[in-house]
Amino acid sequence: MEEEVKVSTLPPDRAEEVLAEILVSERVEEIFLDCLFKDGEDTTNHVRAEGIVQTVGFHPERLESYRDEVMMMLHGLPNEFYGGWSFLNACQDEFGRQWTDLHQRMEQLFQLGIALGAVECQMPRELWSALPGGVPYYVVTA
Repeated sequence: MEEEVKVSTLPPDRAEEVLAEILVSERVEEIFLDCLFKDGEDTTNHVRAEGIVQTVGFHPERLESYRDEVMMMLHGLPNEFYGGWSFLNACQDEFGRQWTDLHQRMEQLFQLGIALGAVECQMPRELWSALPGGVPYYVVTA
């Protein structure tokens, strides 16, 4: 199995360019929507992912088919997310480039990561009101 490489370990003249092609708002939405169940599909084996606004159930096989791509996207977030950081900071990549202007897209990326076991919320929902913006802190664990 090939070892994953963090984008920031690429040569400086390529890393930011490569990440801009990986962490793309429209692509996050495409993956998210494709991983949802289609009308008529059996949902008994769903993979649950609680977000800030919504909780969803993903189709396990389709979700797994996107694992590598979602992991690359998550690894493109700022390094602070490896220790836990506010949801509000997830609109930028590790180079400080704003990759999305939609909280919905950030939530979708984290929900995909939660469902894949690569993201955890650091506090229960009942305590979010004590945090800046009333939103959770997430940690990328994988």
